[in-house]
Amino acid sequence: MRQSPHRAPGLLLALVALAALVAQAPAQQRPALWPFPRSVNMSPQLLNIAEDYFLIVHGRNSTAGPSCSILQEAFRRYYNYIFGFYKRHLRPARFHPGPQLEQLQVTITLEPQCDSFPNMSSDESYSLLVQEPVAYLKANRVWGALRGLETFSQLVYQDCYGALTINESTIIDFPRFAHRGILIDTSRHYLPMKTILKTLDAMAFNKFNVLHWHIVDDQSFPYQSITFPQLSDKGSYSLRHVYTPSDVDTVLEYARFRGIRVIPEFDTPGHTQSWGKGQKGLLTPCYSQRKQTQRVGPINPTLNETYRFLTTFFKEISSVFPDQFIHLGGDEVDFECWASNPNIQNFMKKKGFGKDFTRLESFYIKKILDIITSLKKGSIVWQEVFDDNVQVRTVKTPLGAECWSQWERLPAIALSQRGNKGSGAYRKGTWDDYREGASVVQLNSFPFNHFNAGSEKEKQLVIGGEACLWGEFVDATNLIPRLWPRASAVGERLWSPQAVTDLEDAYNRLAIHRCRMVSRGIAAQPLFTGHCSLEYRVEA
Repeated sequence: MRQSPHRAPGLLLALVALAALVAQAPAQQRPALWPFPRSVNMSPQLLNIAEDYFLIVHGRNSTAGPSCSILQEAFRRYYNYIFGFYKRHLRPARFHPGPQLEQLQVTITLEPQCDSFPNMSSDESYSLLVQEPVAYLKANRVWGALRGLETFSQLVYQDCYGALTINESTIIDFPRFAHRGILIDTSRHYLPMKTILKTLDAMAFNKFNVLHWHIVDDQSFPYQSITFPQLSDKGSYSLRHVYTPSDVDTVLEYARFRGIRVIPEFDTPGHTQSWGKGQKGLLTPCYSQRKQTQRVGPINPTLNETYRFLTTFFKEISSVFPDQFIHLGGDEVDFECWASNPNIQNFMKKKGFGKDFTRLESFYIKKILDIITSLKKGSIVWQEVFDDNVQVRTVKTPLGAECWSQWERLPAIALSQRGNKGSGAYRKGTWDDYREGASVVQLNSFPFNHFNAGSEKEKQLVIGGEACLWGEFVDATNLIPRLWPRASAVGERLWSPQAVTDLEDAYNRLAIHRCRMVSRGIAAQPLFTGHCSLEYRVEA
């Protein structure tokens, strides 16, 4: 079995490159918007904003009112982000006489979708007009309002006199790509709920909108199935290291309130050793010198029982997770065990597969895709499915191809498979050997230039990308600082226009944004030697 690139070393080189950029953090003397909006017109005219004289309210003609719990909670959350830090850590911001900003009116012009879950076509566009005495945030849907509230909160800063200040501004914004994801791995190391929820907070601060939850793998099966409870009973590290149905519901709702989709990944037929502990007969017995050994390999693709089990299992998954997509994995399938098994050899002979195990893999993948199609869900698979020439042209529901290397192939892969969508992923585990991450953000160079490759038709099929943090060397002690602010660089590339190319400006903004994340409770690691302009500390 080939070694996954996400296990590759590179920590020292990456950290050296990062530390060498600059020796001192820039002082915050102006707003630091991250990711940078599509259009910004900022006036030198300053307005004071004071807690006792400022409100966030629904606009008079908004289709969303007090019953929209997503917005009501967002108003409370962002009011606290703007004013709460100074009260907790320093002193209440001073009130200065002069031009004041008294209100932010939030207006949603179309059906707000307050009771819905976000999806791939969710409208995240918004416009923001900050002027005396009222600022106006307008969005078509609630999802755009959430993004606009984040931008508004980033416009507020404390001047040298201790007063909270905001520039009169006009901002028009929408994302470059519809799919902007973070992958977390809860199999190699179990992640406590608090860590997952903190990750969702940080994602919202960086305008990510997809949590790719690689929930199970060889090492453990922490998902507690209602239909097959023995999977986690026997396949998890312990009964304390599981995600109950209540836990999953909490993640889904917490994400929804931040405009974030949750796409679960149940990777098969490889990466399934933990599955076999609770589902007898699911995995392939391995043979040595024609004798069965104690070792088992990937899922056995020759048995009808396999597909009956998977049909029932994925029926549950499709009802638990509301997103239109389920990630099916399909990567790194080890053919050695299949090749050793005489029953599989006979099956392949009857099917006319010869000794080509990619054809057996194709047989399995098409069966699983048909199951997902029957559940009226779309599927996402890793690029190995296409590397092994699995033919999926007959799939009748949306199919996503996720590339983690050879990004230049992404548009061609997407186009060749009946025009299905594709996204790029940074499957480099710890990010330590991600060359652009090492220098904070190398704008519009590898691999993002491949998002611009190909014909216009091909470009339209690329829906975005993900920052993937695999869990071999990551648990609750280091996930947040290892992920942030590195992933922030990817967040900007996936949100901001292609023309945003000023590296020095990006660094200065990111250094301030990192301090802002720390002030909001995200233990993002520093980009510099020195200290934040305000003495932020992460709260327990």
